[in-house]
Amino acid sequence: MLLLATACSGSGEEEPEGGSPSATEAPAVEIAIAPGDGATDVATSGELRVSAEHGTLTGVSVTDADGAEVPGELTEDATGWEPDEHLANDTAYTVTAVGENAEGREATAGSGFTTVAADETFTTNWNISDGATVGVGMVLSLTFDTPIEDTAAVRDAVRITADSGAEVRGHWFGTQRLDFRPEEYWEAGTEVEVSFRVRGVEGAPGVYGTLREDLTFTVGRSQVTTVDAAAKEMRVVRDGEELRTVPVTTGAEATPTWNGRMVITEKHRETRMDGATVGFGGEYDIPDVPHAMRLSTSGTFIHGNYWASSDTFGRDNVSHGCVGLDDTRGAGDPDTPAAWFYDNSIIGDVVEVINSEDDVIAPDNGLNGWNMPWDEWGAGQ
Repeated sequence: MLLLATACSGSGEEEPEGGSPSATEAPAVEIAIAPGDGATDVATSGELRVSAEHGTLTGVSVTDADGAEVPGELTEDATGWEPDEHLANDTAYTVTAVGENAEGREATAGSGFTTVAADETFTTNWNISDGATVGVGMVLSLTFDTPIEDTAAVRDAVRITADSGAEVRGHWFGTQRLDFRPEEYWEAGTEVEVSFRVRGVEGAPGVYGTLREDLTFTVGRSQVTTVDAAAKEMRVVRDGEELRTVPVTTGAEATPTWNGRMVITEKHRETRMDGATVGFGGEYDIPDVPHAMRLSTSGTFIHGNYWASSDTFGRDNVSHGCVGLDDTRGAGDPDTPAAWFYDNSIIGDVVEVINSEDDVIAPDNGLNGWNMPWDEWGAGQ
């Protein structure tokens, strides 16, 4: 049902002879609001709209019981209005619309309705904190606690704006993980705004999102490190200038390091590494690995190594797949190569491994979607 409102002439106007409007008088604007007044179980998207005939809309306000306003936009000709985000579930809304005809005479219409309650809800988690400064390889990754069927609707409810103008696309890995990145690494200094508008999105039949939040993050300096497994060295480049070349040890012949572009996702001054957790049985269990930075979900790190002799680095590849740098036990010496690299790295920096005797790492093994071609990223979703 549509609620209609018609403007009336002012009380001081002279009525034409016979009591009918003048033939030259513009018809009153008619405002229609859907859903109709008193409607219940209204869908959180696709039903709320306001339109005007014989005139234009000059203002539309949609608020909940707490006074929070639903943002929306007028059409180019100002004869229609729709919200630009999903409504919340099980929420009462009040609509007030104002319009005017060609002669500027106003009319006002109002309506109230309640949206459908959710059978279930899904939660959304993400990996970048508000205000963070990250490296140029950072990927925004969202995970969901239930499988998503309408992947396009959920993807489109995450809006990302980079002040560099870079296009940012989302890609689904399965039905519970959604990653976002630009085509190339972010430009250093880019400011990024993220608007999560997942609240009210029906991710699966009867299952709705609850997240409505904004965050910003900044892309810091550009640091890309290239690890050459054959040469057993890594070259650290920041903002186009080489900072340092460091000898390393990578994966042994039986356990080579992945090739490909990887992103630092965690930093630990010291951490335990137990081979049993990544499929190596009891081959190692080191309780205090220094200066460790994660590169993959499957257990690839770039870290300090105090148990190998110093002449191993740059000479032999002896690891179980990690990239090792010379270090001391206890992570207390700031002058070791591992300590230097740790102190000069941030979350989101890139470590690219080349010339290893292994495949390229899978794009969903860590935040490593950079290994997927852009024309495949987000295709078909």
